[in-house]
Amino acid sequence: MNKFLTLALATMISLSACSTAKKAPTDENLVPTAANADENTMGDSDSGKAMGLQTIHFGYDSYTLDDANKSLLKSNAQILKDKPSVKIQIEGHCDVRGGIQYNLALGEKRANAVKKFLLDDGIKAERISVISFGKEKLLDQGENEEAHAKNRRGTFVITAR
Repeated sequence: MNKFLTLALATMISLSACSTAKKAPTDENLVPTAANADENTMGDSDSGKAMGLQTIHFGYDSYTLDDANKSLLKSNAQILKDKPSVKIQIEGHCDVRGGIQYNLALGEKRANAVKKFLLDDGIKAERISVISFGKEKLLDQGENEEAHAKNRRGTFVITAR
């Protein structure tokens, strides 16, 4: 009889614990999923929603800034000087040619070349972060030189206003 009473009591306790209603998560405590964790909500230069900051394009297998890029970067630097609270992330991108590791390294060199130009022009380092996406975030999925040229870029993303 004692065993029966103990078993009945244990069953009632476990059933009451299971019936406790769990609160649904609210917007305040939701953790972003991997799919939207790096979602850009402040604007980027590819979409034209980065306060006038313009995307920089590179030649094939290059991270050298030509005169046209330097002119665009001068304009971008002026926008950043006019808005000193703005922080940016520079994303380095490549076309589909080449291996994953090679393109990640090249994308990083592109992003760092853009960052160095901005630093040399007086933008503070704490306002700039860099990341390389290599060939992972193509702007144009095409397999021709025009598409490749669009994908070889340094993109500006607003991270704080």
